[in-house]
Amino acid sequence: MVQSLNIAGIKSAFLLLRRPQLLLPHMAVSDIRSIPFDEMRQNGIKYLVFDKDNCLTAPYADHIHPDFQSAWQKCKDVFPHNRILIASNSAGTPDDANCKAAKSVELALGVPVLRHQVKKPACGPEIMAQLGATDPREVAMIGDRLATDIVLANMNGFLGVWTQVIITTKGDNAAAAVLRRMEHALYGILHRYGFEAPSHPLNK
Repeated sequence: MVQSLNIAGIKSAFLLLRRPQLLLPHMAVSDIRSIPFDEMRQNGIKYLVFDKDNCLTAPYADHIHPDFQSAWQKCKDVFPHNRILIASNSAGTPDDANCKAAKSVELALGVPVLRHQVKKPACGPEIMAQLGATDPREVAMIGDRLATDIVLANMNGFLGVWTQVIITTKGDNAAAAVLRRMEHALYGILHRYGFEAPSHPLNK
């Protein structure tokens, strides 16, 4: 699948010039195996939204990365099926003709894929609507990209969980790979200058 230009991402870059703290996650983990799903639910998180590529699967793959199978099953044991959502900037977008990729991912991962007209980080309202959620503080957004996944979380009042270690560079979107390296560098700079993520009840 060829991804079209992410206009929402370009627009958010200008917002980040004024509010760079939107890049900062509330929780940083190596990958989904380090996410405390039980603790998150006990502390008020009711809905989970996952990025797909290099968070759950290899780039443009449908099936969960083999090393993550146990963690993914744990996630689905803790959270009901209808409270987990995949929000990808490939599957489920206008780039995905007839939502073919979205349907394939749903079969492979066993949870719904968001159908959204605008890409991350601008699809917060569509996420809330598909989940049927009313309080954004009860939603956690989990992904490997600061400028899309974590900015989306912070723009909408979600808990932002950053998976720092990607699955593989093989088959990765070239532009995304370059931007990811820039995001990691910015993350270090912002921390050195004392910036903190926007407040969230689970991050106090």
